[in-house]
Amino acid sequence: MFPQRTMLRTSQRFASQLRSPAVRTPFQRRFASTESSGFVGAEDNAFNRERKAVKDHAAATSDLWRKLSIYVTIPCLIIAGVNAYNLWNEHWAHWAHMEPLEERAEYPYQNIRTKNYFWGDGDKTLFWNDKVNHHKKDE
Repeated sequence: MFPQRTMLRTSQRFASQLRSPAVRTPFQRRFASTESSGFVGAEDNAFNRERKAVKDHAAATSDLWRKLSIYVTIPCLIIAGVNAYNLWNEHWAHWAHMEPLEERAEYPYQNIRTKNYFWGDGDKTLFWNDKVNHHKKDE
């Protein structure tokens, strides 16, 4: 029990010495001090300190957005590209099983023409694609 009491008193004494201003001040300055502005003399004013703070903030923010662009956007674009490629292939696989364009039903609301277009044969729109579009003029 005697060594325990000595240890307790020593630890209490050491803790009270750490709380004293003479010991605490150098540690506080070293661990809790703010960054110096880097300006001396007439340069050290509120305007220059604020400009430096704005530049530091801009540097940190631009670094964040650079990292987001590299590590988030690029993988998302790759995933979206793979998804689009798979959907494209599924779409054309579905079209391969359908009947030919000439045999498909044409509904009255499709290919409504009030007058002919002034290009080509007058029946095909500007974005006409012979692989997917068909118009029965006879009926």
